[in-house]
Amino acid sequence: MSEYQITAGTEVHCELKSNTKMFSDSYNRFGTLANTNINAIDLAYPGTLPTINRYAVELALKACLAFHCTIHKEMYFDRKNYFYPDLPKGYQITQARTPIGVNGYVEIEVGGVKKKIGIHDIHIEEDTCKSTHFKNQTYLDFNRCGVPLIEIVSEPDMKSDQEVILYLEKLREILFYTNVSDCKIEEGSMRCDVNVSVSKTEKLGTRTETKNLGSIHSCGAVVLAEAKRQIELLEQGKEIHEETRRYDEKKNETVLMRVKETGNDYRYFPEPNIPPLVLTDAYIEEVRSKMELLPDERRRLYLEKGVSPVHADKIIQNKPLSDFLIGLEDIDLVIASNLLLGDISSYLNKTEKQLSDTKITQERFRVLVNKLAMKEITNKVFKDILIDLMETDADIDAIIQAKGIETISDESSLLEVIRQVIADHFESVDDFKAGKDRAVKFLMGQIMKETNGKANPSLANELLLKELSQR
Repeated sequence: MSEYQITAGTEVHCELKSNTKMFSDSYNRFGTLANTNINAIDLAYPGTLPTINRYAVELALKACLAFHCTIHKEMYFDRKNYFYPDLPKGYQITQARTPIGVNGYVEIEVGGVKKKIGIHDIHIEEDTCKSTHFKNQTYLDFNRCGVPLIEIVSEPDMKSDQEVILYLEKLREILFYTNVSDCKIEEGSMRCDVNVSVSKTEKLGTRTETKNLGSIHSCGAVVLAEAKRQIELLEQGKEIHEETRRYDEKKNETVLMRVKETGNDYRYFPEPNIPPLVLTDAYIEEVRSKMELLPDERRRLYLEKGVSPVHADKIIQNKPLSDFLIGLEDIDLVIASNLLLGDISSYLNKTEKQLSDTKITQERFRVLVNKLAMKEITNKVFKDILIDLMETDADIDAIIQAKGIETISDESSLLEVIRQVIADHFESVDDFKAGKDRAVKFLMGQIMKETNGKANPSLANELLLKELSQR
């Protein structure tokens, strides 16, 4: 079985984050009462005409730019014809001949090696109804009908379940950061189909498509399960047929749904009610200029500033925290990331708040980080003032003064304490000279005790070592 090479590709349907549908002004809202967000245009009533959702086109264009696609500046919409209960028009409006973007890529990292996964095309289309099956009946919710989608079709560049998972995770991360989609797989706003084939040669084998997978983990599982099924058939001397299949999670196997359709089956033809859509260079650059820093650009910045890879990834996974750091690149991002991922995140979790719900502005955070970097305050002081920082507008110095927890950073004051501590515990000097590290720790503990924890620990340690070396 190890002689076989697995080849996989994906087709990702991603609902766009617009207020209205692709070709009508019906609301695009998840979770509302079934069959309430719909109108005559969605149902293709005679005499109704579709109109293009301009904002949905902008979101699709953002996705294309983020994935390095070549943009089709003149596009046409097409009708994809097939009969199924979830398609009230009897056809779906899509882009068959002129997708908005082609020849893009996503970069993943596998075992420390970077690899580009090609994107064949990204095209705009409308979603179908949501079908709910119960016993021997099927219920249709037309609220999803007409919701704007982009379908992202990858090249068959992935060779393992791990690569498929990494690709889909990176895809979701970028779509979320560009605000193209909320990417909530559990709500159906991101749905994945996986194509798998196996072969012993460079020539690709016959592929099958497993549709409507409910999680990224399932997509990886399907690659292994379907490859295993195909290899077993080939070892028995049987042929692989192009098929559409579904995934049975309980059995961890794919199940035949139908023989794979071809393009001819859909009888594509130009949508007669929508004129050509033309994107000018000026419009494309306008959309590009509104895009935020992408995750990889942010990750690169954090790493360059000394943030650990683990902390960089955690910040990227929490977009509000990452957005908060935009414009604060001149501060110590190592300290900043420690604060945000540590005590501040703990506070937010306990209070069930977002960072935007608190009083900690970027400017106050800048002052806080700089004070810690300059050793003007200690981590203990920060912990003592955290709640006041998050819940009041008071000046940081005023909070510290009101609590009586100012850090002692005056050298003469610290030296006086240090010399007294040494005099009271002179035996520790002999321990220090004997190379016993515990002597310094013990004396530092006494210094902090004498100052009620207010001594600047870094400065106090430096002065203590200097005093001890002179004894």
